[in-house]
Amino acid sequence: MKTKRNRAVQAAILMLVMAVIAGCSGGGSSPADTGTGDKGTDSEGTERKEVGYPAKLTYWVELNGNAAATMQDANGIAAYQELEKRTGTKVEFQHPPAGQSKDSFNIMVSSGNLPDVIEYNWATVSGGPDKAIADKTIIRLNELIEQHAPNLSKVLNENPDYRKLITTDDGNIYVFPFIRGDDYLLTFNGIIVRQDWMEKLNLQMPETIDEWYETLKAIKNGDPNGNGQADEIPLLLELWMTNINHAFIGAWGITTGFYQVDGEVRYGPIQPEFKEYLATMNRWYAEGLIDPDYAATDGTLKDAKVTGNQVGVFMGYMGSSLGRYTDLAANTIPGFKLAAAPNVVLNKGDTPLLGQKDSPFNGAGAAITTSNKNPEETVKWLDFRYGEEGHMLFNFGVEGVSYEMIDGYPTYTDEIMNNPDLPVTQAMAKYIQANYSGAFVQDRRYVEQYASRPEQREAIETWMKAQNDRLMPVVTPTAEESSRYASIMNEVQTYYDEMVNKFIMGVESLDQFDRFVETLKGMGVEEAIRIQQAALDRFNNR
Repeated sequence: MKTKRNRAVQAAILMLVMAVIAGCSGGGSSPADTGTGDKGTDSEGTERKEVGYPAKLTYWVELNGNAAATMQDANGIAAYQELEKRTGTKVEFQHPPAGQSKDSFNIMVSSGNLPDVIEYNWATVSGGPDKAIADKTIIRLNELIEQHAPNLSKVLNENPDYRKLITTDDGNIYVFPFIRGDDYLLTFNGIIVRQDWMEKLNLQMPETIDEWYETLKAIKNGDPNGNGQADEIPLLLELWMTNINHAFIGAWGITTGFYQVDGEVRYGPIQPEFKEYLATMNRWYAEGLIDPDYAATDGTLKDAKVTGNQVGVFMGYMGSSLGRYTDLAANTIPGFKLAAAPNVVLNKGDTPLLGQKDSPFNGAGAAITTSNKNPEETVKWLDFRYGEEGHMLFNFGVEGVSYEMIDGYPTYTDEIMNNPDLPVTQAMAKYIQANYSGAFVQDRRYVEQYASRPEQREAIETWMKAQNDRLMPVVTPTAEESSRYASIMNEVQTYYDEMVNKFIMGVESLDQFDRFVETLKGMGVEEAIRIQQAALDRFNNR
């Protein structure tokens, strides 16, 4: 009996010791842990469990061209290197071949062989993000964000418009979004002119379509490059960029695609005003005011023409065009100077109806796939970027290396702004993602420095001057709508591209415009309008 009693006492003591050890060990996670940890409560008193950061992740994302110039994968970005130090999470990046992200994405999703995280523009995915969730490609994030993403939750609570933008019509939040965090960040593209040519020809900056006609004629006939030859290209037309900045066509209050007027969706190419726009472009082309080879001019040829002292007016970005061309031509073309032109109007003194303005969220962001075994930990890791530390990392990089705090302002160092070996865009890409995109909130102070030249800052201010209330928000058709919409618009876009060039070049008479409109309608463009209208109505009712 005594032996049995002793054994019972010993067993009880052993169990007590084990309980004490377990209690002393606690449930806290080190940064690299993936354990569940202790439980806590959120701001509303709901019980939640604390989690650590994942030990490792696979992450699919296109490698930006500026980054690709100096590294093999995104682990070469200093922000990611520092993120690994602070979280302990090792990331294996998977990058599609340059220019093949869409095809690579579709193949990857079809195969079912998914990484843990996919960063992509989900607004462009067939069927939309709700279908991607229904198809079990990615997961719904609403509850996980509430429980494990206090930084992003704070951003969304303080900015209800952001929450509206990143939530689908079915109520799903599907990404950790790239958000442009200030109106000043939304405009970066427009019409650019050779200001030195304008001054040489004693021309004022044109505002109306009629003034543009006179300006382009003066460039054609005035020999502003001074070589004694009539080799100037007054206007290098880029129709794909017109889809972004609505250059010239915006004067008529329409776009090359879908837009809205007081909540009513319209399609620009079937409006009577589109014929007027085409007639203007056709006249300019016929008179030699538009580059005769505009349709075949790619980026490389554009670079050669602009830096070859040939082009008077073109379309481009504040940084990669206005800034870069100034750098490239500074030592080869005496007096080379570029300036931004205002958005075009029909009548002098009118406020432009349309210019270029991006949405604070355009569908791009990091989604967690159904293959991810640690979604809670991944949510916590992604959320790091929306806190103060992560925000500074991805917008400014490493303090003391890529930026210094000067009077409370994160100021890029010469490593970024005056790198002897790299242009600013590539130097930035070695440290940060602010000059393209990622899962974080973009900081206005980045572009205040990126736009280092006065003419760049003036360009932003100039291009921002437009009403832009006709622009469509990022809407999400249902899966059924999306499939039908894609089927219609693939055919419509092919026909549109072909015919617009024919109209401008005079290969097709504008007498055939009504037939062009009827053909578009026969292809189902009115049904596409109804789909866009339904999606806009749902967006407005979110």
